[in-house]
Amino acid sequence: MNAPRRAVVTGVGAVTPQATTMAGTWDAVVAGRSGIRALESVDVSDLAVSVGGEVSAFDPLDHVSRSDARRLDPHAVYAIAAAHEAMREAGPRDPDRFGVTVATGSGPVTLTQEAVRALDKRGPRRIPPGVVVYGGPDAAAAYLSQLYDARGASMGLSATCASGTVALGEAMRAIRHGYADTVLVVGADDCLNRVNLAVNSSLGALAPGFADEPARASRPFDRSRSGFVMSAGAAAVLLESAEHAAARGATVLGEVAGFGVTSDAHHPTAPRPDGRGAVAAMRLAIDDSRMLPADVDHVNAHGTGTPLNDAMEASALRTVFGDSIRTLPVTSTKSTTGHLLGAAGTLEAAVALLSIRDGVVPPTINLDDPEFPELDVVADEARPARLRAVVTNSFGFGGHNASLVLRAV
Repeated sequence: MNAPRRAVVTGVGAVTPQATTMAGTWDAVVAGRSGIRALESVDVSDLAVSVGGEVSAFDPLDHVSRSDARRLDPHAVYAIAAAHEAMREAGPRDPDRFGVTVATGSGPVTLTQEAVRALDKRGPRRIPPGVVVYGGPDAAAAYLSQLYDARGASMGLSATCASGTVALGEAMRAIRHGYADTVLVVGADDCLNRVNLAVNSSLGALAPGFADEPARASRPFDRSRSGFVMSAGAAAVLLESAEHAAARGATVLGEVAGFGVTSDAHHPTAPRPDGRGAVAAMRLAIDDSRMLPADVDHVNAHGTGTPLNDAMEASALRTVFGDSIRTLPVTSTKSTTGHLLGAAGTLEAAVALLSIRDGVVPPTINLDDPEFPELDVVADEARPARLRAVVTNSFGFGGHNASLVLRAV
């Protein structure tokens, strides 16, 4: 029986609150520079939340036509920009064996909300007809498949905040089992609007306050954490079979070596307190990579900064890694990027791959009073480390749990 094909990563891209490229984002993450600022694009005067991770210095016309910029939701334009960067070094490929998946937690919410306002104010004839085409969660995937002549499976995928990680895992499986040679995975979300900010704030999910010091709002694993900080943006990861990448002489950043996905079946928004689903996802990913917990060199935690999620994840990490968790470097890069929702998993996978490449664990900032001292959370400054295998976690509303093992090649 032939060994399963390996899925390797040959390109990454990003549009984040810190930068409009992956390289710029990576530099900021390693330096511990926050992208969280006072919100300017949305009226927050009557909201409990006034800070977030907005994308700035971004011109849609650098990436799409003027007509497409009008038709597409902002999250889709971010997805296209990140995809362009990830595809920059892409070589020849069989279009029939090239797929595209765009992962999103909420999809084109700005486009949909604007259409509702147009209907209410001006009547049904004033709703742009493009809403039916560009108003679905698959819109960016369809756009990219046409743009890059990708004739394999093209789809939108949603598993709330685990969307990007699930999409990468499923892409790895498609390559591993021979359904595709190349898969472009993009995670994208932009929920920085009054509706989504108000609802998440009402749920108690967002960190209130911090108007005078926005960069201190995202506080994963700190005792004073009070919620996550919502960000907008996108990240893209190009996967290929190892054989396909070698045949074209591609530079390989690393391998997507293992994937685990589970559901809590517990509560619409709260994680299982015992972390059973998260534990199972990590163990499945490690088993899938044919490794042991002791082989893992670093964990890029989901680490949102919400009281329940961080406590659950800390417990799950103790269960999976045992006493070795005391010396296993853990970080939450959401402390600097904020939470990109459905894009978080793709962004953090890209960050983990660059951590392996550069031999460095990015810092968790704002960790002034660690609540979980048994965890070796890399605080304040980046730490040099020889990394061969990294676990990256994503957990989301609805009980979604997903973990990946990324490995050096």
